[in-house]
Amino acid sequence: MSKKPENGSSDKINADLKALRVKIDKLDLDILDLVNKRASIASQIGKVKAQQGGDVFSAAREEEVIQNILTANKGPLPEVTLKAIFRELMSAARALQRVQKVAFLGPEHSYSHIAALERFGEAAEYMSVGSIAAVFEEVSRKHVDIGIVPLENSTDGRIADTLDMFINMPNIKICSEIRLMVHHNLLANCEQTAIQHIYSKAQALSQCRNWLSKNMPHASLHQVASTADAARLATGSPNAAAVASRQAAVRYGIRVLFANIEDYANNETRFAVIGQTDSGKTGNDKTAVMFQVLHKPGALVDILELFKSNKINLTWVESFPYRQAKGEYVFFVDFEGHREDPKIKKAIQAAEKMCESFSVLGSFPMAKLADD
Repeated sequence: MSKKPENGSSDKINADLKALRVKIDKLDLDILDLVNKRASIASQIGKVKAQQGGDVFSAAREEEVIQNILTANKGPLPEVTLKAIFRELMSAARALQRVQKVAFLGPEHSYSHIAALERFGEAAEYMSVGSIAAVFEEVSRKHVDIGIVPLENSTDGRIADTLDMFINMPNIKICSEIRLMVHHNLLANCEQTAIQHIYSKAQALSQCRNWLSKNMPHASLHQVASTADAARLATGSPNAAAVASRQAAVRYGIRVLFANIEDYANNETRFAVIGQTDSGKTGNDKTAVMFQVLHKPGALVDILELFKSNKINLTWVESFPYRQAKGEYVFFVDFEGHREDPKIKKAIQAAEKMCESFSVLGSFPMAKLADD
């Protein structure tokens, strides 16, 4: 049994605690003063941007801010905490300049919504839409400033609807990317043995197919529009479950029966942040392009050889059927470097001459992996 401190010792502990709290209170006021000073300067920057016709959101500048903070950090706060703090500071600063309108594939608490919050914070104005095509349409019509669309998943590969819309709207640019580690959970307000139906989006069911086959062989699987919709549906049935996020479980008041049921631990989805323009240089960038090759032997190899000869590292290569013409394909490629880098410029100019069609979808900072 631990010995209780004597009165004198207890008084000293309380005095020490009070002194430390006084220091915390003073620091909190200092932080408040600095945060408001920062916000005031951000407002001035917004006025300068407005005079120059610049965008409120600058992926390159925000990446620079985060990297400066992480480089200077000596602890004890970890990087993930500092990134969250400064994400919200920058979100609030953007809102002082002009509230950013962000469209995402909804509803709320879907993985696209989680990705949007991860990038733009709580101070943005979010618009939930029902399809990837609708996200592109809202950006194209300038009803929103930014759109969030899934681009590829490490388990299921490309997101066909997104690639199709880039073909239909090549004027829309990728200005940033979000890499989100996706964890699926089995949600239900009944016991495992009572579950007869499981709802989720097709991709989520696919990413958990082995786990579901092994652990829920008696339950039928039902595809719905989103994982958040699945959670909502599961709350209304005594024998239903959903595969969805922890955030959806909290939102709809449904229990997490099993966590992290994805078949592969490194289940990552990459999202494209789309807008009217791409991003400036940061020194740690990617460029995305799409093209069609000429109908001759070795045409694709010739294009890829351009990147090799210019020592450009490819980070993604995807072929996609061109639906307007049977038997033809569009190729999507992204690679390290910014379109303004000399060797990237050189490769792009050469590729444009060798391709039937060629579009630069944008240059943007390389993203680090975030966990949901």
